Amino acid sequence: MANLPHFIQYQGSKRNLAKHILQFFPKKVSRLVEPFAGTAAISVATSASQTTQSFWLNDLNKPLIELLKLSIERPDELGDFYLKVWNEQHTNSVAHYFEVRSKFNKTNDPRLFLYLLARCVKGSVRYNSEGLFNQSPDKRRKGTRPETMRKNIAGVSSLLKGKCKFTSLDYREVLEQVQEGDLIYMDPPYQGVCGNRDSRYLSGINFDDFVLALERLNRKGATFVISYDGKLGSKAFGKVLPEHLNLKRIEIEVGRSSQSTLLGKEETTIESLYLSPSLSTNLTNTKICGFKYIDKNPKQLTLLEKHGEFAAATR
Repeated sequence: MANLPHFIQYQGSKRNLAKHILQFFPKKVSRLVEPFAGTAAISVATSASQTTQSFWLNDLNKPLIELLKLSIERPDELGDFYLKVWNEQHTNSVAHYFEVRSKFNKTNDPRLFLYLLARCVKGSVRYNSEGLFNQSPDKRRKGTRPETMRKNIAGVSSLLKGKCKFTSLDYREVLEQVQEGDLIYMDPPYQGVCGNRDSRYLSGINFDDFVLALERLNRKGATFVISYDGKLGSKAFGKVLPEHLNLKRIEIEVGRSSQSTLLGKEETTIESLYLSPSLSTNLTNTKICGFKYIDKNPKQLTLLEKHGEFAAATR
């Protein structure tokens, strides 16, 4: 699963953790549903693994989900448009970025959004109180080169074209419509980080509402996996999901934070993964990345595999 395609750097993406997360997926599912799809890193990895060939990609950020649809279903058109915008960068490329940003905030054109994501600081989205994109450009570079972007878009399209349903709904509407045989993967904004409003997201989610939604999924016997809380050193991010949900919590140790290293700190980053009761019942003996873990504590396993960067600490 090395070198999976991704068309943009997107802060919070689970691309680097995908190989670990997929260890806990069933071998075959009817459809993968992502209510918080982001840039669909887990769907890309799942398609590559041939676990399923049917996907429901949803994100409340409408320009983002429209960008996903374009990249998957009309990759050549998107590549051509990106080339045009990228070539319009004049001697003052920073001024050009702000021109594109202003136009995007007026039109919500997802094609313009691609250029902004490719050029903005750390691939990190930021929104003001009015919901307008306000992230600054990375002044050290001019964004992904068009030939590289075209190749990356084509790679994502090759794995997902003709296999996806695209929506921009509240996650609860999606969860109400899931069907038997679906596997739901959720990577929501951390309530402990963003509350109900955060500049990094168009909208946060209410913790209590999320718990209620999970209770309903449990009553249905739905199969789901959640990336939610985590830790950077001794600092926790996000509230741990309550025990009454009977979810299996797995902590994935993903190595030292590069940001902490720059500050002279030795802090390990850890991300939590939760498995639904319907999924975790057969997880008594699990072999992961060459290491065998025996589940003596039904609430937690620990995967000691250093890889990547803990997204929650950098969202």
